[in-house]
Amino acid sequence: MDWQDLHFFFALARCGSLSAAARELGVDHATVSRRIAALESSLGLRLTERLPRRTTLTGHGRIIASGADEMYRIADRIRIQARSLCDEPAVPINISASPAVAAHLIAPAIAGFTRKHPGITLSLSGVSHHVLLNKSEADIAVRLERPDDPDLMTRRIGTMRFGLYASQFWQEIPQEDWVFIAYDSTLAHVTQQQWLDSLLNGRRVIFRASDLMAQQQAARKGLGIVTLPCFMGDNDSELVRLQENLPSPVRNIWLVAYPELKRDHSAVVVMDFLAEIIGRSCPPGKNI
Repeated sequence: MDWQDLHFFFALARCGSLSAAARELGVDHATVSRRIAALESSLGLRLTERLPRRTTLTGHGRIIASGADEMYRIADRIRIQARSLCDEPAVPINISASPAVAAHLIAPAIAGFTRKHPGITLSLSGVSHHVLLNKSEADIAVRLERPDDPDLMTRRIGTMRFGLYASQFWQEIPQEDWVFIAYDSTLAHVTQQQWLDSLLNGRRVIFRASDLMAQQQAARKGLGIVTLPCFMGDNDSELVRLQENLPSPVRNIWLVAYPELKRDHSAVVVMDFLAEIIGRSCPPGKNI
């Protein structure tokens, strides 16, 4: 079996079509088809069903594809181990965090970190979804939920607290007349949104957005009341914190990485940096 053929098959399984797999791999459609046919021949199994407009996995194909995550994880660990053995001084470290944590806590501190550690280049991605560490989408992730993968190293580095914020205008408005700014339906499950829903009591949500910074800007213009992390709301001179009828929610902040990174000095420096700056603005409270 040619391992490269397996790589092409995994791309098909992940992307869902030959054309999408070809785009991801930077090759043409025929190359992907040929490599998968070679894999089927070497294994003696029919892995795909070639239909006129699409290619699907057979039952055998789905079984073989189920091993993709483990193989990518092994490959990622080899990459991490190789980097820890390398003498090259300029080391790139990729960090993933939620957009608010990335923009308000990590990014402002990067200049000071770079002056202190010029040999480490940081790449920061602010995304709402959880990146896949076993697909090399990030080296270190800062998450608001503890992962259940036992192979990952987790460390609680802070506690994010929330409150209700609005422009000063809303302090003079009776609470029964308040209107609110909230997440859209894609993030209806998050803790702070469920808390806000419990406060509505029939009151109107006047604006919804998936981006927290967009919600903050709308609140600054007086549109309504928004739920923000305290590190955002307390530091915004155009907003005031309003009294809440229910205890405001808190969420633990977790640092997540593969254990192999503990042998990488540069990665350890970055993890300590993240723990320090996040813990400073969001001191760890009681474990929840």
